[in-house]
Amino acid sequence: MLGSRYLDLISSAFVAVLLISNVAALKVFVVGPLVFDGGALIFPLSYIFGDVLTEVYGYAVSRRVIWQGLFWLVIFNVIMCVCIVLPGEPSWQESVGQEAYQRVLGISPRLALAGWLGFFWGEFCNSFVLAKLKLRTGGRYLPLRTIASTVAGQLVDTGLFCVVAFAGVLSQASLLNYILTGYFYKVAVEVLMTPCTVWTVNFLKRREGLDVFDETTNFNPFSKGQAGS
Repeated sequence: MLGSRYLDLISSAFVAVLLISNVAALKVFVVGPLVFDGGALIFPLSYIFGDVLTEVYGYAVSRRVIWQGLFWLVIFNVIMCVCIVLPGEPSWQESVGQEAYQRVLGISPRLALAGWLGFFWGEFCNSFVLAKLKLRTGGRYLPLRTIASTVAGQLVDTGLFCVVAFAGVLSQASLLNYILTGYFYKVAVEVLMTPCTVWTVNFLKRREGLDVFDETTNFNPFSKGQAGS
């Protein structure tokens, strides 16, 4: 979007959070009876960025950034796979070792697919719900709209990722624990961060001179339609 002073910064932060969370998610840990993965420490920020992009710049801009995120996520997974199959240098083999490297950073095709599907459909669900609610409410009730969109988007994201990645690997009880813990945790982060999200949105609307309503936008995730007026 020409003339936007902060869009590149927000877009790059969005993609960075996505890539960092996918590395962190390789660690699954417990806090008491609750099961988390490391991505839970940062991934909820991607939904806050998604809310900001949709609310200020519109669904079409958010759609473009989501596609950029998916592209770099796929590239990241491909590069990691290539690095794993490349032969290790002898001194590196002694200090690190192929087995340790692969055990920590090896991402199975199933896990990669789970990440792609969860991110893609969850983010689009979040953006779609927020944009539609903005039209329905005339731009009012921003805190409730951001929370509602996260409730929907995280349900799709967390459910898809956990089921595709771990169904048949974790027991049914552990899988349900994992889904519910991750879902409610991410929604709780959104709720707690709502004042920050609202402040950021209002700041950007003032500085950018933008407040897009997607009245004429094609909401198809695969469309190249432009933002509404």
